[in-house]
Amino acid sequence: MLRAAKLRGFTIIEVLITVSLMSILMFLGQSVFTTWTANAKARSLAEAIQNGVRAAQAEAVRRNRQVAFVLTNAAPAANVAAVANGRNWYIQVLPIVAGETVNTPYVQGSSTGSLTAGMSVTGPALICFNSQGRITTNSAAAVTTAFGMTCAATTANYAVTSTSANVTDRTFNVQVAMGGKVRMCDASRTLSTTNPDGC
Repeated sequence: MLRAAKLRGFTIIEVLITVSLMSILMFLGQSVFTTWTANAKARSLAEAIQNGVRAAQAEAVRRNRQVAFVLTNAAPAANVAAVANGRNWYIQVLPIVAGETVNTPYVQGSSTGSLTAGMSVTGPALICFNSQGRITTNSAAAVTTAFGMTCAATTANYAVTSTSANVTDRTFNVQVAMGGKVRMCDASRTLSTTNPDGC
């Protein structure tokens, strides 16, 4: 006697229901995913700036002379004009005395083009570190000629935030204190014992 074979697999109705549910869930999760992506991108850009500032500070201590951390919109290279709120950065060794030629003034730099798309960096164009790794003033003619401005001994703050109209969740700040302390913090939180990453 022949028995009918038992059918296996999904019916077309089951497949359509599954696809519809997945589409609804993806649509609902899209805004959360977009915000998460923008926050991750802002954090990465803030970390890149923080690492650049720390590298400039370490280079000043290592070479026992003044070093500048410079923001610019041009490709990083020696003596490129400093621009406040620039999207690229570079590190340059400064001459000790007027007329001195530094053998290798350009140390390193970073074009953060892929990270800066949809992001905004707000901060000073130029920070100078002395041989002790502290922020210092430098108004020498060589600095003015190289960068178009002078270094001021004030605390510095670089704010990184998303420029997307739909995403305004977090702003990350890179704070540089007069004594040389460099830290990244979340501007949406207040610094406390329970929020050590707050500003």
